[in-house]
Amino acid sequence: MKVAAVVIWTPGDPDPGPCLESLEPQVDELVLVANPGGSPSRADAKVIENERTLGFGANINHGVAATSAPYVVASNADIEATPGSIASLLAFASEHPRAGICGPQMRYPDGRWQASRRSFPTVRGTLVRRTPLRRVLHPEQRQRRHYLLDERPTEPAQSDWLLGAFLFLRREMLEGLGGLDEGYRLYGDDIDLAYRARKRGWERWYVPDAIVIHHHQAVTDRRFLTRRTLWHWRSIARFVRKHPESLRALN
Repeated sequence: MKVAAVVIWTPGDPDPGPCLESLEPQVDELVLVANPGGSPSRADAKVIENERTLGFGANINHGVAATSAPYVVASNADIEATPGSIASLLAFASEHPRAGICGPQMRYPDGRWQASRRSFPTVRGTLVRRTPLRRVLHPEQRQRRHYLLDERPTEPAQSDWLLGAFLFLRREMLEGLGGLDEGYRLYGDDIDLAYRARKRGWERWYVPDAIVIHHHQAVTDRRFLTRRTLWHWRSIARFVRKHPESLRALN
């Protein structure tokens, strides 16, 4: 077996049925990790039902532990993988032995391109993005360097980090890093994983030939002072505590 896929579902997320159905013919192992509180579609997947709600990192780690393939797709429930996308990621990773994290090109359901390849965040930029300043300063345009809006590579390109909604991960890297940090409730797991991977010499690649559709809800982009906003700020604080040297660069 070469590729496993782990899909995470939490009540309130889109039903994972379309995601699972898009992945099932493309992977060798398929796992759904479901937080309690609902009955999502299961398709032809092994289901891990949590007794209590766990964060993204813990759920991914549980799903990875239930598989054995050397590569693992970590996916949100709001993703649909287009035919051939997993094969493209596998082919690239197989040819690049230091590629620990690969991310596909993401598109919105209407076909628009989504900025999923990003530079490591700055403290100042995060303040703008995650407070009401966003409505005045419009970071989606003023922070073009963070979102890499002026770069739309048509060939694979190395990246700081890639959006955690869909990641193609090398098991060897995950095991060497001890998996995702389960101390992050939501948000920040993907940045932390990429940062630790970089410190260990693992490459992070954007592979645009692989295309997935992201039914993005963007709750924290529309509303402030919610529970998710608090989780986001806690994630930032955790990242800085773990990697204090990052403050020299993240300013």
